[in-house]
This record gives sequence, C-alpha cells and structure tokens, in this order.
Amino acid sequence: MEQQVKSKKRVADHGEVFTAEREVNAMLDLVKQETDRIGSRFLEPACGNGNFLAEILRRKLAVAERGYKRSPADFQMWSIYALTDLYGVELLTDNVIECRERLYQIWNTAYSSACKKEIDEEVRRVAKFILEKNILCGNALSLKQVNESGQDTDEPIIFAEWGQIGTKLKRRDFRLDLLLEAEASKEKPKEVSLFGNDLTDTDNWMIDPETHKSIPKPIREFEPKDYRRIWEDA
Repeated sequence: MEQQVKSKKRVADHGEVFTAEREVNAMLDLVKQETDRIGSRFLEPACGNGNFLAEILRRKLAVAERGYKRSPADFQMWSIYALTDLYGVELLTDNVIECRERLYQIWNTAYSSACKKEIDEEVRRVAKFILEKNILCGNALSLKQVNESGQDTDEPIIFAEWGQIGTKLKRRDFRLDLLLEAEASKEKPKEVSLFGNDLTDTDNWMIDPETHKSIPKPIREFEPKDYRRIWEDA
C-alpha cells in the first residue's frame, strides 16, 4: 500500500496527503474510455509523486501490450507515445524527481518485458527526456515555476506538446497559463478573462484561421524528428 503521508510537517506546510490506490482506481474508472486510449492526454495539476499518473500509464501500456505485443518495434513506439500525453505539475522538488523515476520504472518494466533482446538504450533516453519535459516543478495555482524552496519565480510553467506524425514527433513548447486561458475563453476571443491575459496581444496570441478565435503562439517550435532522436532538441 502506498504511503499517504510523508510527514506531519509536510501536511501542515503544504497540505500534502496522497490519494489512496483504491480512490485513484475508482476515479479513473469513471473515465475508463480515456485511460484505455493511448492517445488521450492527462494533466495532473498537483501530481505529488504520481499516484494518478502511474495508474494511467499502467493502463495505457496494457492497451499497447494488447495491441502490439507481437511487434516489439510497434510496442516501443506506442509506449513512448503513451508517455508524451502524461503531464504533471508539482510544488515540491523531491516529489517531481520521485514521480519521474516512478513513471520511468513503470514504462521500463513494460518495455523490457515486451522488447527483450530488441531493447534500444536510446529509447530509454527518450523516455527520460519526455518525463523531464512533462513532469515539472511549479505552482498549479499561480501557474509559475518554483525554486528549490517551493517559492514562485517570475517564469511561467512551460510544457512541451508532442504531435505524432507516423514515427516522428513534432515538439512545440507552450505556456500553461495561455493554454488554460484559451480553453476558458473559447467563447470570448476578444476579452481578458481567467488569468488576465490580453487575448489580442500578438506577441503571445494568434488567430486560428479555421475558428477565427485567439489561440496561444508556441514559445518554441521544432521540426518533426524521429521519436528516437527527440532528445537532441534539448
């Protein structure tokens, strides 16, 4: 059984109480159609050491095993794609490190079992790289990055979006606050709303040519690259 409390001090200082496994599974069963889909995207805004993300990953990998167990190459690719759609924000650095390692070990166990003699160390490097970009230290309330003491910095939380194009991934980096602003402002493209961002600011926003609504501009954009080489775009 996973420990729900690390210390009384952490509970007092940060309200840190981890969700029990039974409750995690019960809640995820409510969206089973998504947890059983490799390409579904999940963001856990206070992920702790990864109780929810770990179970989601297990479910996604089980789907990959059922669909691609006869083809190690296909399982390898889809297992990596399962990682690209898992995101977490966590205030405490030790939890972030623990969460990344936990997810990596779950992935690596499934990868080692499915691919055996066809294991590629470069793919293991890819898995670690994706987790470094997707599981971040930050404040889910202010949507700012935090320092090692858990204090807000002036920098926004920035996530990588991984677009799947066959065996290639296209990475675009976005500010999380702008992504959430866009979602909240779908019906109000010309207004300032959830986080007070000006949706007409052309430095951060552009007009979607199809919907004619404001959407965030990527901070960085990379050329599509074979999924086994994405770590080259650090």
